[in-house]
Order: sequence, then structure tokens, then C-alpha cells
Amino acid sequence: MSTLIEIKDIYKIYRPGENEVHALDGISLTIEEGEFAAIIGHSGSGKSTLMNMIGCLDIPTEGTYRLSGRDVSHMTDNELSDIRNQQIGFIFQGFNLIANLDALANVELPLIYRGVDKRTRREAALSSLEMVGLEERIHHKPSQMSGGQQQRVAVARAIAARPPIILADEPTGNLDSHATWEILDILKELHKAGRTVIVITHDPEIARQAERVIQIKDGRIVGDDQNESEKRPEKY
Repeated sequence: MSTLIEIKDIYKIYRPGENEVHALDGISLTIEEGEFAAIIGHSGSGKSTLMNMIGCLDIPTEGTYRLSGRDVSHMTDNELSDIRNQQIGFIFQGFNLIANLDALANVELPLIYRGVDKRTRREAALSSLEMVGLEERIHHKPSQMSGGQQQRVAVARAIAARPPIILADEPTGNLDSHATWEILDILKELHKAGRTVIVITHDPEIARQAERVIQIKDGRIVGDDQNESEKRPEKY
């Protein structure tokens, strides 16, 4: 495996001066292609800020971030947007689906923004919905689906363009135990298919499904361990 993400001495400082807050306090981190990693921490630990850095949603105050060998630390908003479109599929806790669009249209929408032609994006959307087991619900709108089904649509949307990185922010936070396991199974299958999967969570039971668990506290990495095996938590 080759290095995909290389973060070195990153700081994110809000309100510089007397009352400055170090959301990230000198973090260094490397993630290889094809890893399945979980970043875990309590509210206020800095994990969401770190996710924003990894996902090119924000830039550091200090330090460097190289993604696929490119320094993205000081890119413009437009340059960061291009990187996100090309390399990262996002899955959020809140699903972020368009209420008046059916599942197929929700999955196609980001492909339209990428300039993908109609036939290609339709094929990609159908394929990704089939991958998450929703091929029979492609014309259902979010209000006609359960929370677990809505999150599977969100996963399909994230993977339709075949990005090498899947970045999932509390992807099971709004789901019951059965739907939680369905989403975790899908993430594991994506990892087995060669995607780099990074999950941000506060839940140790979710984190232990990953191959690697990175613990963050007060803006610093305080633990970085390889799981001996991926285990299904008993309560799921």
C-alpha cells in the first residue's frame, strides 16, 4: 500500500489571540491506501475538525496536508472543491437528501454537478443503489423510506462516482441497531472492494469494526491501534 493521507504538525486555531482555541493541536497522521480506519473522540475532542481537514472542507492554520501526494494545505476553495469531487465520497449523520427527489435522482444529483452525461450517471446511480440493496426502491422519496434506507441512499450517492476515499461522519448516529449493522456491513464491503474508508464516531462499538482506531482528545491524537480482528458487537 502507498500513502494516501499525510498530515504533519497540523494546527487549527480559532480566535487567535488571548482567547484562542486550539481545535487541533499539532496532529500528525498517515493513512495508507485501502485502510479502514475509525477516528474516535468525545464531543469537543477535535474529531470533527480533523474530519473537515481530511475531507478538504477546511484548511489548517499551520502544518501541511498531502493527499495522494498533493499539498492541499493552502488551496483555494475552488481547488478544494475539485479535490472533493474527484477523491472523496461523504456520508453524514443527517442523510442530507433532497426531500422532493426520489432515491435515483438524489444519487444522480452530484454526478450532474460533475458534468457526467445522462446515460453514464443513470447507470452509475442504478449500480450504486443496487450495491446497497435498494434497487426496488429507486423511485421512493425520503419520506417514504426508513432512516436506514435513507442512509443507504446517502451511501449510494457517496459511492456513485467511485471515489477512492469514503469519509463517514457518525454514519449510524440516527439509526436503530439493525440499520446500524446494515450500514457497517456496506462500509466493510466497500473496504474489501479496495476503497479507503474513514469513519468518525464517538461510539467505541462502532470504532472497533474498523481495522485501525485513532483516538483524539483535546485536539491531539492519544491512541493509534490496530484491531486484532473486526468483530460484530453483541448488542447489534
